[in-house]
Amino acid sequence: MNESTREKNGIHTTNRTLYTYFRSSAAYRVRIALSLKGLDYDSIPVHLVRDGGEQHKPTYREVNPFGLVPSYVENGRILRQSLAIIEYINECHPEPPLLPLKPYARAEVRELALSIACDIHPLNNTRILKYLQHEIHADDEARVRWMRHWMQVGFGAFETLLSAMSDVNGPFCYGEVPTIADCCLIPQLFNARRFGVDLTAFPRLVEIDSACQDLEAFRQAHPSRQPDSEA
Repeated sequence: MNESTREKNGIHTTNRTLYTYFRSSAAYRVRIALSLKGLDYDSIPVHLVRDGGEQHKPTYREVNPFGLVPSYVENGRILRQSLAIIEYINECHPEPPLLPLKPYARAEVRELALSIACDIHPLNNTRILKYLQHEIHADDEARVRWMRHWMQVGFGAFETLLSAMSDVNGPFCYGEVPTIADCCLIPQLFNARRFGVDLTAFPRLVEIDSACQDLEAFRQAHPSRQPDSEA
């Protein structure tokens, strides 16, 4: 039992709660970080599709006014952005580190993570796809083409970034250990495969994914192993 677990009336409870959805890339990256740190938490599923999306219900909007997942509650305080959550977790629990020690190296890892979280992922977010469907009247095929296009564009740029960091060796995005960059990349690759993106042009990304999947922490965080999984 780790330090996050308490016992009340014989029932183990945690002081950490993650509002999550098994297929959410943003929630997935936080689950990876929590698993890498070995931290217990309670999951509260928020289904993003059922009944128009549970994230729109007033009860959840009180937790997160944006109506997005994840939301992370610790000791009654709430954080609502995945990278802010991951950095908070990393600062509170420094081992194993998810950022390098040197300032420039930390900036490079953040650059990689933000390129996924800010440039690639938002274009394929559920609310964007719903807007394309209901306001632009894009059919299923057009929406899938949209997702594949922007993921391929983003992955190409990401591979270029990795090549520019050629002095950093190792199986992961930035050296010998996983960082926040890997926490962001792996869920995006899961999303890409789900929508049939051809990854043959991105061999380095596939290699990184393979290295990450060898670690139990990444396997524990996988969508298929979540309580709300529909796989």
